[in-house]
Amino acid sequence: MIISGLQKMTLLDYPGRVACTVFLQGCNFRCPFCHNSGLLGAAQDETIPVEELLSFLRKRTGILDGVCITGGEPTLQSDLPALLRQIKALGYHIKLDTNGSNPTMLKALVEENLVDYVAMDVKNCPDRYGETTGLPQMSAGIEESIAFLLTDAVDYEFRTTVVEEFHTEENILAMGQWLARMGRPKRLFLQPYADRDSVLARGLSTPTAEKLSRFKAALAPYAEFVEIRGAD
Repeated sequence: MIISGLQKMTLLDYPGRVACTVFLQGCNFRCPFCHNSGLLGAAQDETIPVEELLSFLRKRTGILDGVCITGGEPTLQSDLPALLRQIKALGYHIKLDTNGSNPTMLKALVEENLVDYVAMDVKNCPDRYGETTGLPQMSAGIEESIAFLLTDAVDYEFRTTVVEEFHTEENILAMGQWLARMGRPKRLFLQPYADRDSVLARGLSTPTAEKLSRFKAALAPYAEFVEIRGAD
């Protein structure tokens, strides 16, 4: 288990809970707009031992009630279930952030009741998925993970980081129609891209508020709840 970072308190990352956020190392995507590019490859700096994380969580019992597990892509780590079992034993609710590329791990975690909430990134419509993730094509397993979450086996949301250079109204509409063919998403959030020095590709831009509103309207028929999150 490679833990590369810990945000000791957040009121934003886990809806309705006071949580901390644990950053796990490694990712199989190379999204040009990724803010956590330092987590993509092998760990460059000193990592946090699991026991140090658990000691922190023991001391925060009663102050925090949630733990967000993010990355990188957490489901790439084979010992993730063991870590979540230890966190669960301390009484915490767990939120998992995932790109959905490992449906086998996702299903196993849900079936063992090791996660209480899943936030899956849906990057784009299928035709532009590979481009948006920095890969030749859409990764295998994405549709399987989406379809699984649509069964309501666990509470969940889908979220899309919207980048001017990667998302058009046509793409967004196609994404909504693609999701609707598998089911009706409970929650779908559009998150406007914010430029940072840590992103892989510089020069990307944020869609206008007017364009984001059009994207929201385009998706409204295909989900129970659609919202723009993080706009100024």
